[in-house]
Amino acid sequence: MEYRNLYVQYMYSYPHKTAYRPLEGVDLKDYSDRLAGPGHGLYFHIPFCQSKCGYCNLFSVTGMDNQVMEKYLEAVGRQICQYREILAEEGTVFSDFTIGGGTPLLLEERFLEKMFDMTDQYLEFDRDRQVIIETAPNQTTREKLGLLKARGVTRVSMGIQSFQEQELKVLGRGHDGRKARKALDLLKSFGFSTVNVDFIYGIPGQTAGSLLKTLREAVTFQTEEIFLYPLYVKHGVFLEREGMVLDQRQAYGQYKEASGYLKSEGYCQDSMRRFVRRTGREKKEQDGKDRSREFSDCGFTASLALGCGGRSYVGNLHFCTPYAITRESCLKELRDFMGKRDHTEITHGIFLSKEEEKRRYVIRHILIRPGLDQVRYTQKFGADVRIDFPLLSQWMDQGFLEERVLTDARYLVLTEEGMGLSDCLGPGLISPEIQKKMEEWDDAHQKDHGSLQGQFKKL
Repeated sequence: MEYRNLYVQYMYSYPHKTAYRPLEGVDLKDYSDRLAGPGHGLYFHIPFCQSKCGYCNLFSVTGMDNQVMEKYLEAVGRQICQYREILAEEGTVFSDFTIGGGTPLLLEERFLEKMFDMTDQYLEFDRDRQVIIETAPNQTTREKLGLLKARGVTRVSMGIQSFQEQELKVLGRGHDGRKARKALDLLKSFGFSTVNVDFIYGIPGQTAGSLLKTLREAVTFQTEEIFLYPLYVKHGVFLEREGMVLDQRQAYGQYKEASGYLKSEGYCQDSMRRFVRRTGREKKEQDGKDRSREFSDCGFTASLALGCGGRSYVGNLHFCTPYAITRESCLKELRDFMGKRDHTEITHGIFLSKEEEKRRYVIRHILIRPGLDQVRYTQKFGADVRIDFPLLSQWMDQGFLEERVLTDARYLVLTEEGMGLSDCLGPGLISPEIQKKMEEWDDAHQKDHGSLQGQFKKL
């Protein structure tokens, strides 16, 4: 393998929010037809945390009291009511409801109830909707889990990151191993359809042995899914000030050990990060390889975000509040959101060209099993994906990508080696135009990233 930089960027979506820019004269009601009918996603962002982890570059703030949280929910309530007027005319029905953060379960039970009441009262959902929420060990209580169960939550995702005390300290996590074990045991006792846990590799001081020790313990809980994330130290996070950098070769070695172990324990690998426990129902295709995920056509249904920090996808229009990492910038955006009166006005985002929509479609499929259906791509875009993206043929020549026939469809699928290199292969699909925008944003915010010493300002 000749790639020097193995961990360039996590391509969970495209384009990145740093490519968004200010917009004028854009209103949600002018694009509401893209939200018509069933099958859309709803995301509710809770931007509050007990403490900020050393590696976190997500939109979140600490030190907020109940008064601020209540005001925030009131602002989201106004947003929902304004959206409701638009969505009702289109007959919008949401099939997925995701609550992320931050740490959603930092909210008291009364605020969690209010959140569910607001959405259920004013928005329409499928009868069999999927409801997903994130939690952390310190916020996982019996009372809150009972509330989630009663409100129909189907998946709970818990960020543990490690069971080893020294590794948790390095990451700046607010819990210890004992608390994580207790919280996960409690979570599993409630019988949610899916429980997934997150772990990190590449932590300074971590070894393949200590990572495997954590995963062996995780496997005993029989969680439905396990996610493995490499440690990224991005601009603006605390670990950057500590001078920490990822030892990429060591991290890659840990990944190979960990992924091999999980597969030996009966987990199917869907992506570089996602491992799904076999239940005996998964299919094996003609080549005998496991296939735990059915094909899902991503990138064409809409997803609408509520709150500050979430991102909406409405056709080729993507929008959100301006990207923020530092405490000062997050607090500014939070204040602006809570003072905003017209939430249907879209002031920050991007319109994707047809070429960028193609890139988004390829990225959304090729990095996740079962891969990219070449015939579907042709049906959607009227072209051959390998002609549109010659890079894919190069990956095939290098042994990172292969063609498989699955249920009579011709898929392009990452090989085992290619999957492990997703974070250096995927960024190769970023267009020069988007790359330039991302670099411009990064250059403009370097000074801001270097200062994390701002004092708390009362909202």
